[in-house]
Amino acid sequence: MSDNLSLSSKKTSSQLSNGSPNPFSDSTNRDRKHEREIYKPPEVAKREEANILRAKILVAIIIVLAVTGVGTSTYLLIKDQEKTSFENQFAGYASEIITVSRQKANQFFSALEAFTASISSQAASEQALLNTNWPFYAIPDWSIKAERLAKLTGVSDPEVAFAVIVQDDEYAGFNEFATQAVPKWYQESIRNEKPGITAKELWNKTVPFVHFLDPENNYQPTPLTGPELSVPLLQYYPLQLRSFSIAATMYNTMAAPGTATLFNITRATRKPTIGFTSIRASDGTRVVGSQIMLPIFDTPYTDAEERKHVASTGIRLHWLDYFKNILTEGEFGIIVVLKTACPDLCNREDGMTAHIASYRIDGSSAEYLGDSDMHNPKFTSMEITDIFVDLGIDESQLPEGATCVPTLSLHVYPSEDLEMSFQTNDAVVYTVVVAFIFIFTSLVFLLYDYFVRRRQTKVMERIMRQDKIVSNVFPTAIRNRLYKDQEKQKGKNVKNLDHNLDEFDDLDFDGDSTIPGSAPLADLFPSITVVFADIAGFTAWSSAREPQQVFVLLETLYGAFDKLAYRHSVFKVETVGDCYVAAVGLPEPVEKHAWPSHRRCVARGTESLPTLWRYHEYGFSNGTKWRTKSHSAISSHC
Repeated sequence: MSDNLSLSSKKTSSQLSNGSPNPFSDSTNRDRKHEREIYKPPEVAKREEANILRAKILVAIIIVLAVTGVGTSTYLLIKDQEKTSFENQFAGYASEIITVSRQKANQFFSALEAFTASISSQAASEQALLNTNWPFYAIPDWSIKAERLAKLTGVSDPEVAFAVIVQDDEYAGFNEFATQAVPKWYQESIRNEKPGITAKELWNKTVPFVHFLDPENNYQPTPLTGPELSVPLLQYYPLQLRSFSIAATMYNTMAAPGTATLFNITRATRKPTIGFTSIRASDGTRVVGSQIMLPIFDTPYTDAEERKHVASTGIRLHWLDYFKNILTEGEFGIIVVLKTACPDLCNREDGMTAHIASYRIDGSSAEYLGDSDMHNPKFTSMEITDIFVDLGIDESQLPEGATCVPTLSLHVYPSEDLEMSFQTNDAVVYTVVVAFIFIFTSLVFLLYDYFVRRRQTKVMERIMRQDKIVSNVFPTAIRNRLYKDQEKQKGKNVKNLDHNLDEFDDLDFDGDSTIPGSAPLADLFPSITVVFADIAGFTAWSSAREPQQVFVLLETLYGAFDKLAYRHSVFKVETVGDCYVAAVGLPEPVEKHAWPSHRRCVARGTESLPTLWRYHEYGFSNGTKWRTKSHSAISSHC
């Protein structure tokens, strides 16, 4: 279909010069909006911007994770080193304590065995001279010998006792012997110890017969009457009165359950036995200590087959002195817990359990903590334990009623003070330094990214301007297809370079050959409408005008046409001189392209006439004609 449309203007240029409104100005704002909307950045640019944004987010996440991971690892590593140093140091202290303590304990028992051996030897000699026998024997110079024993063992304020075994048929004779022997050793001990009491006063407070304290009779001294074995206390060091204001002499030690059990084990195994009991410290307070009992035989010869157990020596001591002078100054914070394997062997007095004792060692000093396990439970896993006293008793030799082998075990733990001494601020300091390094690196990265983005912005603006020019030449759909085809060819250019060069040698440029690797942009549009428009008399007019005037006219006119074409979805094909060629139905197919095309053409011609009025001064009159032709076709290639 072809139409010739002649339009004349009813407004003169004088009206425009007198300030009347410009008909084209009503759509000025709308045209500006359309001008902004005409250009759309290519999809590849959006995709690259999205990729860059994702890359930045990924880098930021990696930096955050790196800071967190490295900082946490640094902190944990330093803390682990501090913990390792703490554990190693504690292990060294514990090993030193156990080794030195066991050496002292071995020396202590060696001294005790030597003491009992000397008693056996001296008793055998004197009894041979005096024609006497056991139990009628008292150790001469007892106080001096016991005091020397205490110094030799390194124990301060010990309690040393000597008790003889008396059969039931020997009670009368032993009581008579005691009335003569006890006042004598009282006098010797008072001369050595100077307790502030005379021998006579002390004898007046002594029960002159073997007895026990009857709880049913207000703990009054009661003589033994039954056919039973008794082990009366004959001598002890230091001199002291019991809480009942009577001397301990002649008291049957078998009346104390713990002591009786120790004696039975000693009698059965013929070896020393150890248990726990409460003793009075030098300041008068009751503390947990050990009670050790050693057998005394009628002969000092250990290889004698028929050695007879005739007496026992007992010693009570506080182990506090054994934990002194073990560590050097600066080594502190060690908790030592002594435990007995046989709680039944313990005398319980003053409400004390007397089978556990806790100590704290700080350098050369030691402190008694109490009669329970006083270590911090959080250090239980760090416990280092060993046998403190092993008397070599065979379990098969235990008497009836004895349930375990009497031993002392040493349990060593660190204290919080020792742990705190290894805790420093190094972990926090190094973690902060690492975090600062990463933060500084991040700031440098951000600064670098700023300059890169600044450069990229300039490059992108330049690319956009170039792309805008391309968009003015090619439709958006065609432009995007060109970009996609270019992306597909990126990876193939180098890989197939030699192959492509061989293909170029075989190309026939005089024929229909195409460049290898690039697909032709050819699409089929079954139905479109093409519009041609030009200015009547333009050739004569332009020949009499300056080139600048012709350029300004065409630039302004085609600019207006471009806006109108965008507004009405008309695709501009090209401009040739004053001819404007457009189409409807491509590159995006339109089902009803013919009638809308005619309406758009009319509207376009009508709206573009004011542009011609503006150039009336260049020679255009009110009778200027705008010629348009449109042609609709089916199955046309474009």
